[in-house]
Amino acid sequence: MPEATPVVSRVIATCSFCSRPNNAVGALVAGPGVFICDECVSLCAQVIEGKPPMSPRFALWEQEIALDDALAHLAPVAAAGAQVKRNLGAWVHKARRLGASWAQVGAALGMRRQSAWERFAADD
Repeated sequence: MPEATPVVSRVIATCSFCSRPNNAVGALVAGPGVFICDECVSLCAQVIEGKPPMSPRFALWEQEIALDDALAHLAPVAAAGAQVKRNLGAWVHKARRLGASWAQVGAALGMRRQSAWERFAADD
């Protein structure tokens, strides 16, 4: 009997933390506009179990790092931002298909109706 060819699924989303696509991880959990893979969840659990001290922690961009390290972070952060933007647009489109007015969409996003329309109407 011939061996089955593995099926490579299409990329639907990427982990918002490590940027690996859904077809390169064991599982990808969806949140409101973000995703996290099983390996990043494991890493988070390890950090939480270690119960780090409650000292002030600075974001990576507030720390002294080399220019090459700072530049290396730009593309993954931009990709995560683009993914969140796409997901927000999809949710706005879904709300509109379900009958939401632009005033309701704006109120849900904390903006005026006109601002919501200007930002999302082209996608509607």
